[in-house]
Amino acid sequence: MKLTEDQANAIREAVAEAVLTVSAEQSPADQGPGDDADSQLLVVAASAVAAEESSRLLRQSITGARAAGNSWEALGRLLGISRQAAQQRFGTPSPSASVPAESPTRRVLKPLHAFNEMDALAKEGLRGWHAVDYGYLFHLVESSSQQWEHRRLWWPSRRRRRAMEEQGWQLIEPSDFDSPWAYYKRPLDSPAAP
Repeated sequence: MKLTEDQANAIREAVAEAVLTVSAEQSPADQGPGDDADSQLLVVAASAVAAEESSRLLRQSITGARAAGNSWEALGRLLGISRQAAQQRFGTPSPSASVPAESPTRRVLKPLHAFNEMDALAKEGLRGWHAVDYGYLFHLVESSSQQWEHRRLWWPSRRRRRAMEEQGWQLIEPSDFDSPWAYYKRPLDSPAAP
């Protein structure tokens, strides 16, 4: 399966727009984006973040594809590399915290990645499970008698964090994991579904 040329172009344009927007926001009103040396440095910094996030999403999507039963051969063919190269490059998980132990009131949702974790948390939240920790490819959830909702945000500003807390959202602090995302949870006024 391959992207259409229109899909690929839409992704390229969205990434370029996000990167160039940073420079445009920092430019004085009488200058266009990219007119000075500082703007060029901002473009480099924004491009580095875009590349890092793209790399992380690629790794997580490959992990998800493997969990769904796709072969290294199919993945290599899609990436334009050999099966062996795909397995060597993406077969070893990134270093992370070890997955916590389960108990009657705690369990681990795995393997999770950027494309399925919010659906999994929404489903489990209706059953009264709420996230208490997370790491590479997992969320640790704890049972309760009420329903919960979860949100994932790119690390929010202090003002946004304060607003989230005022709305009853609780920040979920990972025990040993560096993530570009902030995860929040909030109890709902409904009993947990069976």
